[in-house]
Amino acid sequence: MEHALDNGGSNGGFDSGTREVRPPDLEVDDKMEERVFFDEMIEELDDTEEFQGMYQDEIEQEAVNSEDLGEHEFQEMFDGNDFSHEVDELYRIEDIENIAMVNFLNIGAHEMECFHFPNLQIAFDFYNHYAKSVGFGARKSKTWKNSKGEYVKQLFVCSREGFRPEKYYNMENRKREPKSETRCGCLARFVVRFVAYTGRWHVALFVESHNHDCLDPRLVGFLPTHRKMAEADASQMNNMKDAGISTPHIYAMLANQASGYENVNYTLRDMYNEIARRRRHVLGDARAALRYLKNQKAEDTSLYYEHIVDAKGVLRALFWCDGRSQLDYEVFGDVLAFDATYKKNKYLCPVVVFSGVNHHNQTVVFGSALVTDESKEVYVWLLQQLLAAMKGKAPVSVITDGAPSMRFAIETVFPNAHHRLCAWHLIRNATSNVGNPKFTSMFKKCMLGDYEISVFEQKWFGMVEEFGVAEKNWIIDMYEKRHMWATAHIRGKFFAGFRTTSRCEGLHSIIAKYVKSQYNLVDFIKHFKRCLTYLRYKEVEADYVSISGLPVLKTALEPLERSASNFYTRELFFIFRPMLVRAARMKVVQDVAFDSFVLYTISKYGSLNSSWEVSVDNERTKFNCSCLRMDSFGIPCEHIVCVLVFLNILELPKSLVLTRWSKNAKTSTFDSSGVTWESIILSQYGCLMDWCRQLSYIASRRQERFHLV
Repeated sequence: MEHALDNGGSNGGFDSGTREVRPPDLEVDDKMEERVFFDEMIEELDDTEEFQGMYQDEIEQEAVNSEDLGEHEFQEMFDGNDFSHEVDELYRIEDIENIAMVNFLNIGAHEMECFHFPNLQIAFDFYNHYAKSVGFGARKSKTWKNSKGEYVKQLFVCSREGFRPEKYYNMENRKREPKSETRCGCLARFVVRFVAYTGRWHVALFVESHNHDCLDPRLVGFLPTHRKMAEADASQMNNMKDAGISTPHIYAMLANQASGYENVNYTLRDMYNEIARRRRHVLGDARAALRYLKNQKAEDTSLYYEHIVDAKGVLRALFWCDGRSQLDYEVFGDVLAFDATYKKNKYLCPVVVFSGVNHHNQTVVFGSALVTDESKEVYVWLLQQLLAAMKGKAPVSVITDGAPSMRFAIETVFPNAHHRLCAWHLIRNATSNVGNPKFTSMFKKCMLGDYEISVFEQKWFGMVEEFGVAEKNWIIDMYEKRHMWATAHIRGKFFAGFRTTSRCEGLHSIIAKYVKSQYNLVDFIKHFKRCLTYLRYKEVEADYVSISGLPVLKTALEPLERSASNFYTRELFFIFRPMLVRAARMKVVQDVAFDSFVLYTISKYGSLNSSWEVSVDNERTKFNCSCLRMDSFGIPCEHIVCVLVFLNILELPKSLVLTRWSKNAKTSTFDSSGVTWESIILSQYGCLMDWCRQLSYIASRRQERFHLV
C-alpha cells in the first residue's frame, strides 16, 4: 500500500496554506470610469452558456442535506472516533502533491478514516481525487459552525446524492430539453471534523458504498467535478491566446502536452468557459482599455494616451502611442501618413494608424487611435494629441485617404504641411468608380509618372477622352485635387517616397495577422502591440543586414558606390545604386559659371531633346537639380551623379546623404545600452520557460527523477 509520506508542517484552521500575491492595483479614476463606456456596444456579443459543473437544482440542494442530519446524528457518527491520541504522521496530507502520491485503489475504508488535513480545501481535494480514482463525482454539502461562528464540520457527498426538486420537472415555457437525470439518492459520503487538540481536520465518517455503478476510468474525466483547468494551464492558455492562437488549437496543444486528450482534466467547452469568465471580469470594455493603458504606463513611463467622450459618456476617440513610437517620430516624423479604413475589431469602429517610413524604407508606426465618430472635431482632436505626444513637432508632409474631415483637420492643425492623397486608396477608388481595368492602369501611370506638368495634362485629357468619363463627378473631383496626388504636381515636396500602393495595403495585411474581428478594445490594443513588436523586430533585422559586411560593388563608379554603401542602409543603397547606372547614360553638355554657383546642363546620351539643369555652389556642398528628385525623395538623382563624375568627386558629399536614410539615423536618439522593463520581463520569462522545458525533459526520462521533481 502506498501512502503520502511527506511530513510537512501543519497550517491548521481554514487557510489553504498559500496566499495569492497580487501587485497593487493601478486604479483608474472612478469618475472617469463611470463616464467612459461603449453604451450598447459593450454588451456581450457571444451567447456562450457557461457550464458550471452543477445544475441549478444541485446548487440549491447543496445548502440542505437530503437526510437533514442534525447535531445529534453527527455526534453519534463521531463517538467511535478517538482524536485524543497523537497525530499519525503516516496519514498526514498537506498539499496536492501529497494527495497525488496516494494509491486510493489500495486503501480500505478503515484507513480512509485515518487521514487528516490542514484545511477544508485540502480535505475536499483529497476526497475528490479519491472519487476520480473510483469513478464518481464529489461535491461539497452541509457545514456546521460552533458558537463562535467557526467551522467545525464539513460533509462531502457523491454528486448523485439526493434527488432533483419537483419544480424542475414542471417548468413552464421550457426552451431546452431537460438535463439528464443523474441524482439517485446515493448515500456515499465523507465527513471531516476539526479537532482543536491537533489543530487539523480529521476524517469522522467515511461511507464507501454507492447505490449506482461507478464510471469506467476512461469516462470519469467527463464528470463536471473533475473538469477544471489548473492555474498553470489557464496561464498557458492565456499566453497562447495573447499570441493569437485559436482556442481549438490551444486545446489540441495542451492535450498533446499531456500525452493525450484523456489526460486533460477539462473539455474544449470548459476552455471556452474559462475565457468567458476572464472576459466577464472586465468592468466595461472602454474602462478596461484605459485601465490597461494606465498599467502599461507604469512600465513605459513615456506612453501617452488620451480619450474623449460625448455628452452621454460614450467613447468618441482613444489615442495612444508608446515611448518607442515617440522616438521613431523624432527621427522619421518628417512624413506622416494616417489611414482610417481599417475596421477589424469587435465594434467595427475605424482604427486610425499614424505611420511613416524609416531608414530601411520600412513602415514605422507613430501612434494609433480608435474612433467611433469620424467627424472633423474628432480628427482635429487626434492630430492635436499626436502633436502633444510628439512635443510639438509637426510633419513636413502628410498622406491620407482623402476624407474631407481629415483634410480639414490637417489644414487646422498642420497648416504648413504638404497634403498628399494615398495612391493605394486612389487606385481602389478608380476601380470602383470607373470599373475598367485599363482605365485603372492608365490612371496609375498618370498618378505615379514623373512627368512635366504639360505632359501630365496631355496624358490626363487623353485618358478621359478615350474612356468617355469626362462627366463623372469622381473624375472632375480628382482633377481639381491633382496637386494632392499627381507626381507631376507634387515634385519638389518631400514625401520620402511614400506614394506607392504597398504602404497602406502592406500595413493592413500585417495588422490582419495579429488582430481579429471579434477582438474587444483591450484585446485589440494588446494584439496591435504585438504587431508593433513584429515591425520593430524587422527593423532590428534590417539593422543587422546593413552593418554585416558590404554589398558587392557592381557599377563602373566604384568610389561613389563604395561611399554610398558606407553611408546608406542596405535597402537605401539598393534604391540609390540604379542612379549610378543611369548616370553612365548622362553627359554634361554645358556649364555656365555665375557669382556663387555653376549651372550644368545635362542631357541623356542619344536623346538631346530632354535636358536637366544642376546647380553647384562654389564650395561644392550644395547640389540642386531641376528634376527635384533629391527634394522629393532625399537621394541624389542620376543628373547630380553625372555632375559628381564630371567634377571627379569620389565621395558623396554629406549634403547629399540625409541623416534619416543613413545607418546612423538613430544614433543620437537611442541609447543602445538602454533596456526597457518589458524586455527584462520577457527575457526572464524566456529563461524560466527554457529551464522548465529542460527540467521536464530530464525528469521524464527516469522514474526516480520524476518523483524527485
